[in-house]
Amino acid sequence: MLFREIIGLPHIKNHLVTTADRRRIPHAQLFSGKAGSGTLPMAIAYAQYILCGNSNGENDSESSASCNLKFNNLSHPDLHFAFPVATNEKIKKHPVSSHFLEEWRQFVQSNPYGSLYDWYQSLGIENKQGKIGVDEAHEIVKSLSLKSYEGGFKVMIIWMPEKMNNEASNKLLKLIEEPPSKTIFLLVTEAEEQIIQTIRSRCQRLHFPPLGESDIEDFLIRKEDCDPKIARKIAHQANGDYTRAMHILRKDAGDEQFQAWFIQWVRSAFQAKGNKATVLELVAWSDEIASLNRETQKSFLRYCLDFFRQAMLLNYKAKDLVYIDIEPKVFKFDKFATFINGKNIGEISEAIETAIYHIGRNGNAKIILTDLSIKLTRYLHKK
Repeated sequence: MLFREIIGLPHIKNHLVTTADRRRIPHAQLFSGKAGSGTLPMAIAYAQYILCGNSNGENDSESSASCNLKFNNLSHPDLHFAFPVATNEKIKKHPVSSHFLEEWRQFVQSNPYGSLYDWYQSLGIENKQGKIGVDEAHEIVKSLSLKSYEGGFKVMIIWMPEKMNNEASNKLLKLIEEPPSKTIFLLVTEAEEQIIQTIRSRCQRLHFPPLGESDIEDFLIRKEDCDPKIARKIAHQANGDYTRAMHILRKDAGDEQFQAWFIQWVRSAFQAKGNKATVLELVAWSDEIASLNRETQKSFLRYCLDFFRQAMLLNYKAKDLVYIDIEPKVFKFDKFATFINGKNIGEISEAIETAIYHIGRNGNAKIILTDLSIKLTRYLHKK
C-alpha cells in the first residue's frame, strides 16, 4: 500500500517518511484512532516504505518493484500480522492469526479501512468476542526470533492490541521493550486506554485525527465514481470516518434500523416517568436488543451516543456541526434536541459508555440494557 493511496493526513505521512529516511525509527509505535481514519493502511504503507527501501514517499522506485509487488499481495516475508480471531467452522480450537491469513489478505485488500466488526463479519464470528491470546503471543515470539528473510528490518503489525488478554500482554511485554535487532512493532488501536499501561509506556504514540470532509468527498469521487453531490452529503454524514462513509454509500450502515430502535427507546423512556406500562415497553425493548449479537449491540449503542451528542449540538445552535439527517415526519429531531443539554449529556454519555464496556466483557446484555433504559428515564427529564 502506498502513501499516496491513503486519504489525507499529509502531516502524518511526512513524519513517517522523515523517520524512515533518517533511520530514526522507534522500535515500538502506537497508531491510535478510528479504523476509518486510516490507521491500518498507514501502518502498512509505512512498513512498505521501510522494507522496500524506496527513495521517496511515493514508494515507486524501480529497484523496489519486486518488494512492492509482494506488499500488494501482503505476502512480504518480513511483514508479520497479528489480529483478533476466534474459533469458527474452519478452526475449532487454539485459533491464531496464521490460520486466517488468506481471509485477512482479502479483507485488507478489499476494505483497508474496515472496522473490527467488518473483520468479524468476514470470518463469520459476529456472535463471539475475538481476542489475541497467549497462543498468538507464542507465535509472535517465534516468528520474530528468526532472522530477517531479506537481511533488513522485520515489521510486526498488531491490529487491535486492546484485544490482547493479560497473559498475551505479559508474554509480549519484554519483547516489545527489547525487540531483536531491526525489529519494529506497529500497534494499531481504536481504544488506546484499554491496552495495559506497561505496553503503552513503551510505545511512541501517534494519534490519528478524523479525516477532513473534503478529503473523503474527493476520495469517494475519484475511487468510487460517486456523484459529487452525493459524495458531499456522505462526507458530511461520515464525521471524518471513511469506514462509515463506505457503509453509507453501500447502504449497509444499519442506520435505518438503528434509528428505528433509538426512536422507540427514547420515546418510551420519556413517557415512562410515572407510567408503569411504558416501563414494561422498555423491558421489552431491552430484550429485543439483547437478542442481537454483541458487536451489533455495541455498534447500536455507539450510534445512540452519537445521536445524543448531535442533539446537544443542535440545542446549542451549532447546526453546522450536525450531520445526522432524519425526516421530520419520522422524528422531530429539533424538538427532541431541547431535552439534551449540559446538565444531562455527561450522565447519558457515561451510562452508554459503561454499557458498551460491560457488554464487551460478556455481561448480561438484558440486565445492562434494562438498567441503562431506567437511567435514561431520569436523565431525559433533567433540565
